[in-house]
Amino acid sequence: MAKVLIITGDAAEDLEVMYPYQRLLEEGYEAHIAAPSAKKLQFVVHDFVEGFDTYTEKPGHSWAADVAFSEVNPDEYAALVIPGGRAPEYIRGDRDVQEIVRHFADAGKPIAALCHGPLILAAAGVLKGRESSAYPACAVDVESGGGTWVDSEAHVDQNLVTGRAWPDHPAWMREFMKVLRAAAPAA
Repeated sequence: MAKVLIITGDAAEDLEVMYPYQRLLEEGYEAHIAAPSAKKLQFVVHDFVEGFDTYTEKPGHSWAADVAFSEVNPDEYAALVIPGGRAPEYIRGDRDVQEIVRHFADAGKPIAALCHGPLILAAAGVLKGRESSAYPACAVDVESGGGTWVDSEAHVDQNLVTGRAWPDHPAWMREFMKVLRAAAPAA
C-alpha cells in the first residue's frame, strides 16, 4: 500500500487536515500525519463571516500525530500533503520540514498544498519558477518565494497541486488524486 505524508501541527485548519486524510484512506492509501512531535494535536475551524475582513477561528478536533518531523524518512512516502491553517506559519521554519519538502520537490513526487500550506513551500525554496494557488492573503508570500500566485481552486503545476482554502476541497483533491494515481497507484 502506497503511503502519503501529511505535515502539520497545532492550529492547522481542521477540515484541511481531515478531508485529505480521509480521502486518501478512502482511495486505499496509507496516510501518516507528521508534526513537531508525535503528540495529540489541536486543530482549529476557520469560517468566513459576512462583513469580516478575514476568517474567524474556533477550536476544532484533536488528533494524534503519527510521527515527529525529525523521525520522517521521506523515501518511504509516495506523496506529500500540506494543509493550511495557522500551523504553516510556525512549522515552515523547521529545518526537518524544509528538508522533507525539498525531498518531495526534488524527486518530483506529488505535493498537495492548500490555503497557508504554500508558506512552507516558499520557506523550503521550492516555489522558484512555479505557479501556486494559496489563500489570497498569502499571494505575497508565494511571490516572495519566487513563485507566481494563481487564483484557483485547484491549480496543477506538474507534480504540485494547490488551492485557496477548504471550500476548494472537491476540486483540489480531485486534481491531486489524478496526479497521485498516475505517480503511485494505491495498491
